[in-house]
Amino acid sequence: MPPDIIRDILEGVLRLMGIFDTSWVSMKSFLAKRGVREDIATFDARNIPREIRDSVEELLSKNRSSFDPKNAKRASAAAAPLASWVNANVQYSHVLERIQPLEKEKAVLEANLKKTEDRKQNLEDLLNSLGQKVSELKDKFQSRTTEAAKLEAELNKAHKTLKAAEVLISQLDREHKRWNAQVSEITDELATLPKRAQLAAAFITYLSAAPEDQRKASLDEWMKSADLEKFDVRRFLCTESEELVWKSEGLPSDDLSIENALVILQSKVCPFLIDPSFRATEWLKTHLKESRLEVINQQDTNFLTTLELAVRFGKTLIIQEVDGVEPVLYPLLRKDLVAEGPRYAIQIGDKMIDYNEEFRLFLSTRNPNPYIPPDASSIVTEVNFTTTRSGLRGQLLAITIQHEKPDLEEQKTKLLQQEEDKKIQLAKLEESLLETLATSQGNILENKDLIESLNQTKASSALIQESLVESQRLQSFLDQERDAYLPLAESASKMYFIISDLSKINNMYRFSLAAFLRLFERALQNEQTSGNTEERMKSLIESLKHMVYEYVCRCLFKADQLMFALHFVRGMHPELFEENEWDTFTGVIIGDTIKKSDSQRSVRDQLPPWIEQERAWAIASLKTSLPDLYRTLCFEDENLWRTFYQSSVCEQDFPSSIVNRISLFQQVLVVQAVRPDRLQSAMALFACKALGIKELSPPPLNLKRLYKETLEIEPILIIISPGADPSQELQELASIERSTECYHQIAMGQGQADLAIQTLKECARNGEWLCLKNLHLVISWLPVLEKELNTLQPQPNFRLWLTAEVHPKFTPILLQSSLKITYEAPPGLKKNLLRTYESWMPEQINRKGNLCRAHSLFCLAWFHAVCQERRNYIPQGWTKFYEFSLSDLRAGFDIIDRLFEDSKDFQWEFVHGLFENAIYGGRIDNYFDMRVLRSYLEQLFNTRIIGSSNGRGKKMTRFPYSISLPNSCSVLDYRNIIESLPEDDKPEFFGLPANIARSSQRMISSQVISQLRILSRSVTAGCKFDREIWSTELSPILNLWKKLNQNSNLIHQKVSPPMERQGSPILSFIALEQFNAILLVQSVHQSLASLSKVIRGTSLLSSEVQRLASALLNQKCPLTWQSKWEGPEDPLQYLRGLVARAVAIQNWVEKAENQKLLSETLDLSDLFHPETFLNALRQETARVMSCSVDSLKFTASWKGRIQEGKLQVKITGLQLEGCSFDGNRLSENLHDSPSVSSVFPCYMAWIPQDAYGPYSPEECISLPVYTSMEREHVVTNIDVPCGGNQDQWIQCGAALFLKNQ
Repeated sequence: MPPDIIRDILEGVLRLMGIFDTSWVSMKSFLAKRGVREDIATFDARNIPREIRDSVEELLSKNRSSFDPKNAKRASAAAAPLASWVNANVQYSHVLERIQPLEKEKAVLEANLKKTEDRKQNLEDLLNSLGQKVSELKDKFQSRTTEAAKLEAELNKAHKTLKAAEVLISQLDREHKRWNAQVSEITDELATLPKRAQLAAAFITYLSAAPEDQRKASLDEWMKSADLEKFDVRRFLCTESEELVWKSEGLPSDDLSIENALVILQSKVCPFLIDPSFRATEWLKTHLKESRLEVINQQDTNFLTTLELAVRFGKTLIIQEVDGVEPVLYPLLRKDLVAEGPRYAIQIGDKMIDYNEEFRLFLSTRNPNPYIPPDASSIVTEVNFTTTRSGLRGQLLAITIQHEKPDLEEQKTKLLQQEEDKKIQLAKLEESLLETLATSQGNILENKDLIESLNQTKASSALIQESLVESQRLQSFLDQERDAYLPLAESASKMYFIISDLSKINNMYRFSLAAFLRLFERALQNEQTSGNTEERMKSLIESLKHMVYEYVCRCLFKADQLMFALHFVRGMHPELFEENEWDTFTGVIIGDTIKKSDSQRSVRDQLPPWIEQERAWAIASLKTSLPDLYRTLCFEDENLWRTFYQSSVCEQDFPSSIVNRISLFQQVLVVQAVRPDRLQSAMALFACKALGIKELSPPPLNLKRLYKETLEIEPILIIISPGADPSQELQELASIERSTECYHQIAMGQGQADLAIQTLKECARNGEWLCLKNLHLVISWLPVLEKELNTLQPQPNFRLWLTAEVHPKFTPILLQSSLKITYEAPPGLKKNLLRTYESWMPEQINRKGNLCRAHSLFCLAWFHAVCQERRNYIPQGWTKFYEFSLSDLRAGFDIIDRLFEDSKDFQWEFVHGLFENAIYGGRIDNYFDMRVLRSYLEQLFNTRIIGSSNGRGKKMTRFPYSISLPNSCSVLDYRNIIESLPEDDKPEFFGLPANIARSSQRMISSQVISQLRILSRSVTAGCKFDREIWSTELSPILNLWKKLNQNSNLIHQKVSPPMERQGSPILSFIALEQFNAILLVQSVHQSLASLSKVIRGTSLLSSEVQRLASALLNQKCPLTWQSKWEGPEDPLQYLRGLVARAVAIQNWVEKAENQKLLSETLDLSDLFHPETFLNALRQETARVMSCSVDSLKFTASWKGRIQEGKLQVKITGLQLEGCSFDGNRLSENLHDSPSVSSVFPCYMAWIPQDAYGPYSPEECISLPVYTSMEREHVVTNIDVPCGGNQDQWIQCGAALFLKNQ
């Protein structure tokens, strides 16, 4: 058994555990039970029922000591805790009992709490689920918000992209359109590129030498053939910026020069520059200065060396002053290269030179018409810079604007420069844009840098485009302003080409463009008279017109001034001329040709009776050519025209009712038709009125005034007339302006060339003056002088004076580059005598105090003056111009000087013989001129006039022409007599008729009209074939020929060579004349038909046709025609005369066949060879009279038939000049007598030498019968009754001639 203490303790434990079996066995089984410790440890005091607790408490109280911790511990270490456990549970049970209501309440409360907590838990679960849901929603919201933000960002991005796309599209839209247009244009251009390249190549190859109008016409034709709508060779081959650079380098701004510059720079063949003004060559030097440029003249001594070095080292070489293509240049021009390994060589002269590929060659000449042989023309590109009308207009416009409104030109240039710069900038921007677009990576719309760059590019592009539009607008405005100055440039250009025509008349009348431009600039210096541009232009045109007229007139001989004035009016005032009037005036108009078959009578019947027979044809031509004018004139009213017809100044005495109804030029036409003897005055009056000047000749220009216009680089050429010498005046000018030591002169001749060049160089270096005289004697040397002048670098004071007479081969370049003035001996007997006495020293006249010698010298001076001044009245004074000169005067002086060395009397026949046969007469080749000379000699050198050597006692010696010679040897006395002479020559001084002015006017006006016809042609002699020019120039001749043969069968008539008719030389002559006439007509027809075929292009050009056309273009009669009949020199007159005579011959043939020829009145002007007809009459007379031909003499009678004449003919149609003839005797012409009068019909016959003719020899004078008024061909001589004093009729230049057909 266990101790009590342990037993009590275990009993308490068992009771608490609800085991009421407290036996030891029960205790041991309890303690042995597994898990007892866990049961004890986990025992819940709440499970102790009250009864058990009470029993346990009872046990405790009963066995208190057993449950004492110390006792229990002593009893068993394990029992002590169990005792404490029992106590604690009992106590705890009491506590639980005490707190049970509380626990119940607590339980209730806890139940409530739990319920609440459950509810709370439920709510919390609900809240948690809601929170989760909210969280989920938040997450969802967050994701949605993020997505929305992303979408918004993407939307914004899309908006930006869209906006960028819109911007890009809008920015590129215009580019797109332009690029599309450009692509379309480029596509079209690419399609037409071969054609355009072909045209450009053709232009460079074929049109480089052509003028602008021909270039345009050819290009238009080619474009049409190539099916191209437009083609601008300038835009195709260069840019505007390049053109601006060229202009800044000195290239003239006209289209021709720009196109030529293109040709020069683009041509693969060596360019040959024809550059009269030398401006293009200067430009080329400037343009190529960076290209290792060498410039050399072809004439330089080191020419070959320079050429070799240039070829070897690849330099650019300009050869100047090229007269022709030197043979040494041919291998270079042909590129005859020889391969020597890796390099090329070329032969130059006798050397093989290494050829450098960079070598370039240019040839240049100032000669406007250089000779380029055919073999050279294919290996050079001829580039013609000769000024054209439109080209000059452009240059003059630029000069005008530069002077009048320089800012306008600057603005225009600046605008063009800016425009070109902006175009280049725009092109660069476009290129940059395209490059950016092409190199952009990723999305182009997201490339901000690209968009920004594009915006900047586009903004700049838009600005540039606006600037370009504004520039175009401003340019258009500036062009309008420029156009206000165009009339002046147009007029000035017209003036230059009018004066350029004058070289066709005289080779010396050549004017350079540089001189004209200086004149133009001088005109612009005039003060501005008005602020109005239009009025200013009108004022400048008038001012320039007068300046040009004066400038040119001083370069012309006085005889040519009227011609120039009319040509100037014609060119500057075409509005003064109605249609056909000028052609009628110059005789070019065709009109309805008056046929020879319309007899004189029928033509005469159609005209008013007061019109003279001689003027009938002229009036009839006026009537057919200008019918409206003819109707206006009312020629039927004789009273209306009486004053005009009889007036000595008819050009100023037009009927008042007519003068207001016709123009100024129509008045000239009326004078030409009715009163040709006043035509010169009428033309001069018309020219003065049209040009607004008082007289044709400008104020005389002395050398001192001329000096102010001179430049050191421009020679002064004094064109002298024979006998004129400005040396004295030049020396005086030099002594005033410089000093006598600074003036040098050299008379050119054989061996003077080297001295002249040496002196020229010295004078240029020292700034002195040099005068080279008589250059016309050294024509072949002039090119050397001209080249030397071109290389001179003279001092400012240097002046080169040149004198020369007119010469057809004078160098054109020297003429153009010189300042010209004519210096002719003042006209008139008085001036001539004064010149002679100025050339004689006083001691030469009063030597030995011999009065007869002094008188003889005065007679010599008078004779010399009369011989020279009579030349002003050709062909009535002399039949042609004879070179009477100072050498004749000096020879005459020597003869008279020798005569008076001895005091013996002498025979004047000695003087007559020497003067007639050796000195003055040695120049004369016409018998009738010689007769005039002889008459003067007999009149002046005889004892009646001069007296014997001892005639000192006489106070005065009578001299013809109411002049008394002084009774002294003093020069002053003779000069006083000369000074007392009138300024204007009296006809009586020459023995000429009082109405010589009328004849003179007829001849002068005829010459002027002939010159005007030459000026009207547009080509020069020996010109190349040009269908258009030939057609235009030759159509009047071809049309006239067609009209002349309309109603005739001459060109188709078949005629066999005539057989000699036995017994009748006259019939043989007429048959031969008819045969030759028809042959000539058919020959002319054949040649003109060949010419017409060539012009139409149906036949090839032959050398014969070339010669024919060349002559006709020069308005000369072809030699092939003249060889068959020496007719008029003018082709139109020749053809009219040919057909008229050919038709008239038919009438002679008909009369001869009816044996009525000798019984009818004949007109010798119907014949081609009237002198042969008179010879045939002579032969037939000799046969009839059975005598020799030599035993007959020719005679004419106005008294009736010639008694001694077995065969005689009645001749009509003769006309007389120099005097009048009433059928009985000659009589002097009065001042108002007509210059030409008709001669009554007369009988002509051959009679025996010893027979007495109708007039005695003493009362007759033999007068020549000429074929025309020009007095070139003599038909025969006729004795005309004159009543004695033959010298009077010899000196008056009386002559007969056949009327003009």
